[in-house]
Amino acid sequence: MDLGDAGAMDFEDGGIMDNNDPAQQTAEFFGPSSRLYRNYHPFLSARPCDLKGNFLPPGTSPPPLTDKAPDDWTPYKSWVEFELADYLFTKNQTPAHSIDHLLNIWAASLIHAGGKSSIFSDHRSVYKAIDNTPLGDVKWESFTVKYTGDIPEEGAAPWMADSHEVWFCDPREVIRNMLANPDFAVEMDLRPYREFATENDERQWKDFMSGDWAYKQADIISEDTDTHGSTFVPVILGSDKTTVSVATGQNDYYPLYASIGNVRNNVRRAHRNAVAVVGFFAMPKSNLKPGMTTPEVARFGDGHYRCVIYGLGPYIADYEEQVLLACIVRRWCAKCLSHSKALDETNLLRSRIHVDALIEECDFDTLWAEYGVIAVLVPFTNDFPRADIHEFLTPDLLHQIIKRSFKDHLVEWVERYLLQEHGKTRANIILDDIDRRAFLDFCYLVRRNVLTEKSLKEIQDALARFHQYREIFKTTGTVTTFSLPRQHSMVHYVHCIRLFGAPNGLCSSIMESKHIKAVKEPWRWSSRYNALGQMLLTNQRLDKLTASCVDFRTRGMLAGTCLSSILAALDFLVKQLYPEMCATEIPNSIMDCPRYEGRIRVFNSAVSTFFAPSDLSGIGGMKREHICVSPNWRNGHARKDCVFVITDPNIHGMRGMDVARVLTFFSFRLRGGFYPCAVTGLWMVEPSSINGHAHFAVIHVELIFWSAHLIPVYGIEPLPTAIKSHHVLDIFTLFYVNRYADHHAFEIVC
Repeated sequence: MDLGDAGAMDFEDGGIMDNNDPAQQTAEFFGPSSRLYRNYHPFLSARPCDLKGNFLPPGTSPPPLTDKAPDDWTPYKSWVEFELADYLFTKNQTPAHSIDHLLNIWAASLIHAGGKSSIFSDHRSVYKAIDNTPLGDVKWESFTVKYTGDIPEEGAAPWMADSHEVWFCDPREVIRNMLANPDFAVEMDLRPYREFATENDERQWKDFMSGDWAYKQADIISEDTDTHGSTFVPVILGSDKTTVSVATGQNDYYPLYASIGNVRNNVRRAHRNAVAVVGFFAMPKSNLKPGMTTPEVARFGDGHYRCVIYGLGPYIADYEEQVLLACIVRRWCAKCLSHSKALDETNLLRSRIHVDALIEECDFDTLWAEYGVIAVLVPFTNDFPRADIHEFLTPDLLHQIIKRSFKDHLVEWVERYLLQEHGKTRANIILDDIDRRAFLDFCYLVRRNVLTEKSLKEIQDALARFHQYREIFKTTGTVTTFSLPRQHSMVHYVHCIRLFGAPNGLCSSIMESKHIKAVKEPWRWSSRYNALGQMLLTNQRLDKLTASCVDFRTRGMLAGTCLSSILAALDFLVKQLYPEMCATEIPNSIMDCPRYEGRIRVFNSAVSTFFAPSDLSGIGGMKREHICVSPNWRNGHARKDCVFVITDPNIHGMRGMDVARVLTFFSFRLRGGFYPCAVTGLWMVEPSSINGHAHFAVIHVELIFWSAHLIPVYGIEPLPTAIKSHHVLDIFTLFYVNRYADHHAFEIVC
């Protein structure tokens, strides 16, 4: 029996579920032609809830993601200001002195053109705007550690006398930000599941939540009935030393990264902020532990709240880090009990329970020599529930397979063998023909996005062939032993695939890529002196800009470009100045549009005066009404009234009007003329859109006839208590125009 089979035997319920068991759900089909079906976990079912953790009826709409208005760019003054800050800091990575130089040129050009000062005065004003962003604000903290044991008089290691500073941010807050990210809403698995082909019931593994480990953890958690309906959130950790400078001195950093198992593998690999740096040099402090046994309420990207149960999950690390994490002797395997001098022999898997029992029964020397265990060290995972570091350590395609087993081992062995058997000239000819084919079967199989039962058998067959064919290197004296920990790790791949899904979602290459944005580039921006604090500030600003971008995009504020939004306003101005101009004569370039250098006044309300023949109480039947647009109505939520807008004065009633929501009132003077205007979002029974984006327009205020009252078309389920009246226009997609709001509306809407 090989280790792949042994791993599979750990999960006797890994096959097709028994539908006669009332605790198990029936299959849910999905995919083209329902070619696949999934058996989801019956108890940790990710039910939406309210802020107090009370579960909501099925089909209940989520509360709005934000109360902010669709034109609120806080802390930036405008789209242009945000776009410039994001470009300078994120996209172009402009140094401070270059920002100052650019802004000086910009200010000079504006003054030369008769304008006023630029958006930002210098790099400090850019950084201040970014720092004032409340989104993505997870503070960095630090503490100092020092060795307190006995220090030998001779041969003491330098680290024994030094103090070591550890920087960290709260992983709980980082994880909650990931859960609440709207970008991940449709690319997140909220429930553990097992996936099968409809045609032949063949099991397959892809994303993390399709593995047996997540399902088994859900089984353990759901033994407590208070957790039923909750969402299991596995926390994936990873660490890897990185060097930022070699030529000017060795500068090594040890970042710790965190992700969640709910996001799919393609998202984690795409570097879309599903992997975040949470610490430097050591494990960070966290208040995550209470949420591993007692559900807590968290916001998700789809707008719903859910009760979540956290759990430590896989740890991505190279072999050197695995030795430290598992507290084992170097050259031993961190996942099984195979002896360091005979790693190619099959043995039992390590476990926390077994190691604890060995420590109780054996002395230090026996543990070291016979089991590769360092008794005086304790894995950090022992402080957390349901955590076993030996189970958590994942396959690493980059370091174990590509760099070590293939490049450092196999290619080198082949070169040495050919030189020994055929001489240098003949060896080079043969090497060109074979070194690219060796070992590739296994490599390409394990890197697949989707792995089936058939794939696992093919992986085992490829591994068996490799073990058979590599014997030639030992018999010819090319190598003396195959007890190589990284190459030995190949025997654990099938078992780990069953546990955690496809290995390409848990590869250290994800962290290597993250090093560039989180460590290497921030280090290059720093002064190189006490660089870590500067690097952390850079990371924090990048997180804030990313969070702002997600927020603005979710509210539909980044449709088009900042230039197109300004051109839309200028288009209104051209039409006001040249009402007889046809569309083909309107300038295409912003430089050819009318230039406005005056003052724009913004108002929170406007007065509509009109003739009301059904109400003669005023002078000659005239009626006045206030239309309000306030960012803080009575020191509370925003208020933006709806109005009837005249689109064709020659048509009576609703056929000649649109219904609009006013976003702001403003006015300006140009060439002796006065232009009172309104920015509106248009509705006619449902929100109007252009190319999938909300329709905004600048209109003359004289086109506004009367305030309108819209009634949402409700469903059959009650609304969550978190939805208030000021949310209605933002979350509903279909409305009735209420002609019974008053007798004036009754006359207008006909």
